[in-house]
Amino acid sequence: MGYVWALMSVLLVTCAQLMMKWAMMALPPIDRPRELFSAFWGISPGAEILVIGLLAYVCSMACWFMALRRVSLSKAYPLLSLSYVLVWAAAIWLPWLHERFSAGKLVGVGVIFIGLLLVCIPDKKR
Repeated sequence: MGYVWALMSVLLVTCAQLMMKWAMMALPPIDRPRELFSAFWGISPGAEILVIGLLAYVCSMACWFMALRRVSLSKAYPLLSLSYVLVWAAAIWLPWLHERFSAGKLVGVGVIFIGLLLVCIPDKKR
């Protein structure tokens, strides 16, 4: 059950990161405080998504705490790197994030994924 909690945490933090990125693109910049305050006061879509993203991040932390109770840290912590892979893939796939594909980034994400597999695949009994 620990790995289920860890994967739920990874999925939630991935969603949170994507929502917060979109919200930051939709909200006025911080150097225009009146407009930013108005966006929050008027409950704009950017403000709503930012709050939902932050709540997803908090829920992710709660799942992570549950995972840490059940999975050794040496196995659980590398699972967090799966969120880097998922965020990168989603950012490329979701057109409104305007991220460009790059072969170099693909290689980097591939190295992260291979490292994750090497850490998480069970050792053979000797």
